[in-house]
Amino acid sequence: MAFESSLLAAAPGIRHAFFTREGGVSNGIYASLNGGIGSSDDPAHVTENRKRMAETVGVPASHFLTLFQIHSPDVVVATEPWTTSDRPRADAMVTCVPGLALGASAADCGPILFADASARVIGAAHAGWKGALTGVLESTIAAMEKLGADRGRITAAIGPLIRQRSYEVGAEFVDRFKATDAGNARFFVESTRGGHAMFDLAGFIRARLEAAGILMIDDVDVDTYSDERFFSYRRTTHRKEPDYGRHVHAIVLDD
Repeated sequence: MAFESSLLAAAPGIRHAFFTREGGVSNGIYASLNGGIGSSDDPAHVTENRKRMAETVGVPASHFLTLFQIHSPDVVVATEPWTTSDRPRADAMVTCVPGLALGASAADCGPILFADASARVIGAAHAGWKGALTGVLESTIAAMEKLGADRGRITAAIGPLIRQRSYEVGAEFVDRFKATDAGNARFFVESTRGGHAMFDLAGFIRARLEAAGILMIDDVDVDTYSDERFFSYRRTTHRKEPDYGRHVHAIVLDD
């Protein structure tokens, strides 16, 4: 059902999990641990799946928090639980409150879990290409520092996401990244299809974290597209399936 980052697992006072799609109750294209509130899955199944994920990280379902993600650089500070209908519109959250599980939902985009164990401050970010390009990682780090974290102590774990071998993009996508920084060309290699390239989202995320001063970075090195244990938006598109499930990868401070 779930696995850990070796670096985060060594951090005292912190629990976390990167979830596979196994161990839930959903059926069909959502089988089986679909945590996506925005999917067309049976809401009762999604509720039960999220309850199981919450239990895995040791919190009640009411304290298993996710956001209404909008592919932005926006971050919120979680101080108390919220309902799924009232979830903030943002792509990252941070907290210093024990017992609140911060969840990053993804199905190809990059879930990044952060922790400064000494300061007891954690964060979770949803970093697709747009959020990563516009600063969601840097926003998360800055918000953690406002709660007392030190970026020199922060551990960041890059979770399951679509990898370069599976992520083909068009020329306009490449141009957008080069226009921001010519050095971003290093995150693309030529595709076998003319006018296209393969994008290294994980490498781009790592580079942004390193440039922000994060010294301890763990990449679980899982490709959501090629590994059937994971939901993948792009795989669903290629198979012409009507919808797809979502993972919720989470981190929490011990009480």
